[in-house]
Amino acid sequence: MDTPTPVDKAALIDGPTRRRALVGSAVGSAVEWYDYFLYGTMSALVFGPLFFPSDDAVSSQMLSLASFALAFLIRPIGGVIFSHIGDRIGRKRTLVITLSMMGIATVAIGLMPTYAQIGIWAPILLTVLRLLQGLALGGEWGGGLLMAVEYAPKNKRGLYGAVPQTGALFGLAIGNLAASAASGLFNEADFLAFGWRIPFIFSIVLVAVGLWIRNKVAETPSFTKVVESNTTAKVPLFTTLRHHWRAVLITIGAKFIETSTFFIFATFTVSYAVGLGYARNEALNAVLIAAVVAIPVMLAVGAISDRVGRKKMFITGAILVMIYIVPYFWLINEGSFLLLAVAVTVGFGVIWSMYGAVLGTFFAESYSADVRYTGVSLGYQIGAALVGGPAPLIATALLAGFNQSFIPVGLFVIACGIVSLVAVAFSKDRSGQPLD
Repeated sequence: MDTPTPVDKAALIDGPTRRRALVGSAVGSAVEWYDYFLYGTMSALVFGPLFFPSDDAVSSQMLSLASFALAFLIRPIGGVIFSHIGDRIGRKRTLVITLSMMGIATVAIGLMPTYAQIGIWAPILLTVLRLLQGLALGGEWGGGLLMAVEYAPKNKRGLYGAVPQTGALFGLAIGNLAASAASGLFNEADFLAFGWRIPFIFSIVLVAVGLWIRNKVAETPSFTKVVESNTTAKVPLFTTLRHHWRAVLITIGAKFIETSTFFIFATFTVSYAVGLGYARNEALNAVLIAAVVAIPVMLAVGAISDRVGRKKMFITGAILVMIYIVPYFWLINEGSFLLLAVAVTVGFGVIWSMYGAVLGTFFAESYSADVRYTGVSLGYQIGAALVGGPAPLIATALLAGFNQSFIPVGLFVIACGIVSLVAVAFSKDRSGQPLD
């Protein structure tokens, strides 16, 4: 007797339902990353003197960036907690929880008293709120990605998977725009006194919109199929580590180049450029331009990967950024805003997008539906914790330790690239194959 062909539930989804899922994935991702990146931007600009005052400006800056990096250490824990929920009760409900948690923490940061007002409690409470952000984002990324990928037809998974990644860029762009606007509207004294708080408090509006949209989206076809077939993993983490440990290691290694370069381009560049004498708005606007350019580039790369494969696109981008990273810093050091904008746009807007666009889909295709949330979240967040959050701190320390030379920072990025290329070499490209 012939074996019945499995039904591809994603192929049966109508167009409007797919679009709602994509919008829900992108908008929720944009709001979460807006909140998360806003902290990174402000840690580079104002949190040092306001919450971590010191007689040494470099020490103050490094303490501020260390608080930014701490959230990356907690993200794997958030990934394990919320991916367990996501693989047990569903993607949708988990995403509502993570978005609510992120919004509460971000608005609270905007209302925080400073060190001058409550002393040592200021940096402690700020760090606690940052850790809550890390917990929320640890669960958000995997769920937002799967909301898009699990609704996608098999010949468009690269394009669909790029959409939540562009949500992250929208979040970065909105965050930088909000920080730039607040910085431009107020003089230095007023910006330090209250202007920096406005973008954090404004987050409550974005969170409300994101929750409304996500509540309109149904559960994904893949998870529905898992529930109907009664194959839900009892403890997804154990199942993942037992049967998918190779994929987890590959995911961690592949994440090195993506996360290190993202935070070098998007966060460290701001403080580095300001330290060279660029105006704060110039540095923020350069990153903003690059983020806007990256959005259509990522969508195009995602679509191309559906034809040529995720692995080829990832390897090409990783090699290009390893070649480009030293010239990148050389261009910034020329002191021209035009060259700064060009440098960041080429590095972040174009080259980073080549592997940033395909990373999520590449990971999702490596795990079975019953543990997919856990697998992608665990590998992604551990990789981010190892090099993503610490990247601006490492770069700042390398500059201070090597007499402001950017060569060691370039070598750090190249080392991350080597790790990722080795990891991806052991992966299988499942582009175009059935997801479940």
